[in-house]
Amino acid sequence: MNEHNPGSGIKNWKRNFFTIWTGQAVSKFSSSVLQFAMIWYLTDTTESAAVVSFAVFLAFFPQAILGPISGVVIDRYNRKLIMILSDVLIALVGLAMAIAGYTGTLTTWMILLVLFLRTVGTAFHSPCMQAVTPQIVPSEELTRCAGYSQALTSVSDIFSPAAAALLYQIWSLETIVMLDVAGALCACATLAIARIPKLERREERKKIKMSQEIMEGFHVLRQNKGIFYLALITGLYTIALMPVSALFPLMSMSYFGGTSTNASIVEILFSVGFMMGSLVLSVWGGTKNRVYTVFGSYMLMALSLLAAGMLPTSGFWFFAVCCWLIGFSGPFYWGTYTPIIQTHFQGEYLGRVLTLTGCFRYLFGPIGLGAESILSEHFGINSWFIVGGILVLISALLILIIPEVRKCDAPETKQ
Repeated sequence: MNEHNPGSGIKNWKRNFFTIWTGQAVSKFSSSVLQFAMIWYLTDTTESAAVVSFAVFLAFFPQAILGPISGVVIDRYNRKLIMILSDVLIALVGLAMAIAGYTGTLTTWMILLVLFLRTVGTAFHSPCMQAVTPQIVPSEELTRCAGYSQALTSVSDIFSPAAAALLYQIWSLETIVMLDVAGALCACATLAIARIPKLERREERKKIKMSQEIMEGFHVLRQNKGIFYLALITGLYTIALMPVSALFPLMSMSYFGGTSTNASIVEILFSVGFMMGSLVLSVWGGTKNRVYTVFGSYMLMALSLLAAGMLPTSGFWFFAVCCWLIGFSGPFYWGTYTPIIQTHFQGEYLGRVLTLTGCFRYLFGPIGLGAESILSEHFGINSWFIVGGILVLISALLILIIPEVRKCDAPETKQ
């Protein structure tokens, strides 16, 4: 058990965790519904692919840029307050957008600004929630709790597009925004009543400059070579995977000659697979050395991608099965990778380590998007599934080949 984990001594940790988890579930669902509605609204009003692409870009770019700064803030200040303020920011910008809509002054650039500010809030909230979890959850339960969170994500992914489609038809965008404001306030309320232990910090740390703290976090991460190398391998994995979800509709409709119904089936099967994998992980808890769970996830993902890319144009239903497998494999990586980090670093460094490892994903992802667009144009849409499968297979082999990565979940490697 991680000796730095205050969560292991907390009484009633389940009540604390699920109180926060409930508020996050409501907020996540309402945010996902609004995200779809805003993209569709921009599509309807601008009919510009450039505007829509820029909107999608704003959904992850601030997290890549703000990651090192948000990590220092998370480690330096009250984490509970940071999460509440992040939710308040999301609620306030949503409220401003709703008022602009009701008064007829809402513009495209205002919507893009709201998307940006919401992502800024997420850049602080998401890693802060990950850093707080070891303070309230025993270390041996972290992987199962990650499974619950992944299940929540997949349920939201399954139902939010349908809910957004229905509400977008019967409600105005402003009303959907107010629904998300209510969700953010619900998250604030559950955080306010939850008990999060105070993280002990050395008093002299307040005098250290932010740039020094960023470098200190990077140094702490570098000291644990196994997790540092695993984070870099995750960057390679992200290069392979980020373009895949964007290619699902194109594969369904262009390559296999299907309709929007076929595209919907693929999306639903992927999300159902993700949810089932999350539930299995939450019950099972993963292998004793969680790195092998990551390895198994990578192998299943690689084989599924390779099979999907090699299918003939008449193989849609086999492709749908492959998409289910791709979804099923995901939680065994995402639900294990974060707990590995959470249990191997002291709480006072955890915010910076989590945001720095997250930056690897956000910075490597656009490389995959650029490479995919070039490759698909010259060799066909399915070619990226083959290339992505090879990259993920290489990632899996690196986990086994590099001794520091293979052993990075051993107790003696904790910092």
